[in-house]
Amino acid sequence: MSVIWEAKCKLCRRAGVKLFLKGDRCYTKKCALERRNFPPGQHGPRSRDRKLTEYGEQLREKQKLRQIYHLREAQFHRYVEEAQRARGVTGEVLLRQLEMRLDNVVYRLGFANSRGQARQMVSHRFITVNGKRVNIPSYQVRPGDVISIHESKRNTTLGKEALARAAEHNPPAWLRYDPNTMQGVVVQMPEREQVDTNVDLQKIIEFYSR
Repeated sequence: MSVIWEAKCKLCRRAGVKLFLKGDRCYTKKCALERRNFPPGQHGPRSRDRKLTEYGEQLREKQKLRQIYHLREAQFHRYVEEAQRARGVTGEVLLRQLEMRLDNVVYRLGFANSRGQARQMVSHRFITVNGKRVNIPSYQVRPGDVISIHESKRNTTLGKEALARAAEHNPPAWLRYDPNTMQGVVVQMPEREQVDTNVDLQKIIEFYSR
C-alpha cells in the first residue's frame, strides 16, 4: 500500500465511517476499515470506546464532510460562511453547495471512481459543461447544465473507462445520464434525502457558530 493510500485509509479509520476516498477499493474486502475498524495509532482499538466531548463530536463531523469533498480548511470555511448568509436551512444549503461542485457531479455521474479522480479529470480538461471545457473543480453547476467528456478525450484510456463506468452507473435522482449521447444532465438541485453523505450537518454548523 502506498503512503498516499495509507494516509487516506487512516482518515476513514479515524472518522469511523467510509469516506470513499479511494474509489473502487472502498467497496472491496481490501478496504482498511473492513479489516481494522478502529482508529489508527497505538491505542486505536481502545479509543473507539471513549466518549467524545460535544466539541469533539462537532469537530469529527466537520472533518468528515471536509475530507469527503477533498477540501482544505479555508475552502470549507468559505462554503460554511456562504451557507450561513444564504436563505434556507444552513446545513442543507452547505451540502447542496458541495454537491453542485463540478468535480462532485463528475463523480456522481459515474465518470470517475472517486472525487479525487474526478478532480483530476476536471483539472486536466476532460470535462465540458454545456459544450465548453471547464477546468475548475469548484465550478458550481446549475439545473439544466449538460456534463460530458470532451470529444478529444473519449478515446484515451481514462476517457474510455469513464464512459464505460458511467453507462453502468446509477446516478442520484437529481442527475440523469444518457449513454447514447454520453451526456449527463443536472435535473434539479439535490434535496437532503437524495444525498447519501453520512454526516450530522447540525453539529458542523454548531462548530462554526461557537
